[in-house]
Amino acid sequence: QVQLVESGGGLVQPGGSLRLSCAASGFTFSRETMTWVRQGPGKGLEWVSDIDSGGGKTYYADSVKGRFTISRDNAKNTLYLQMNSLKPEDTAVYYCKSGLVGGTNYWGQGTQVTVSS
Repeated sequence: QVQLVESGGGLVQPGGSLRLSCAASGFTFSRETMTWVRQGPGKGLEWVSDIDSGGGKTYYADSVKGRFTISRDNAKNTLYLQMNSLKPEDTAVYYCKSGLVGGTNYWGQGTQVTVSS
């Protein structure tokens, strides 16, 4: 079955960095656009970034542009999000989401990122 497992979250001070990973299985990862989405405390879901199947095209929300970098390793079936210059407002649960696989978008369980001094 399709599985997406995020890792790499944690507590970091403002200005710090983290790299999130999302390990995918159960589908042909290299064919799918992949997405990072986050949900801050008491907030709705916020789209963060997309990357196309080959990794050549990336898109970012204005709130993270210039600070976050999405990437993927299709040989390892893994999606990444490098987060630099983190701010308290980046505090959220971060989810990876697949493209449509058999008509369904799949989500990981999420990883908590907390930016605080």
